[in-house]
Amino acid sequence: MDTAKIMKVRKNARGSITDVMLDNGNVYSIGEAIIMAKDGLIEGVNVGRAKDGGEFLRSDPNGTESDNLYNLPTF
Repeated sequence: MDTAKIMKVRKNARGSITDVMLDNGNVYSIGEAIIMAKDGLIEGVNVGRAKDGGEFLRSDPNGTESDNLYNLPTF
């Protein structure tokens, strides 16, 4: 499988990202996307660890805010 790129996100009422849509149109939960990112299947993101030990997905730093996950279009 080639690497994919996150194009859109779905957020819950609190503004947290719950799902992502890849450039191939497939939709994955944030948990699935974290596993895929760890496996190198999603480009432009990495997995961070919160103070509580939980993992989260974040954009690779590149100096451009427009492609940060929270700034992507929603679906």
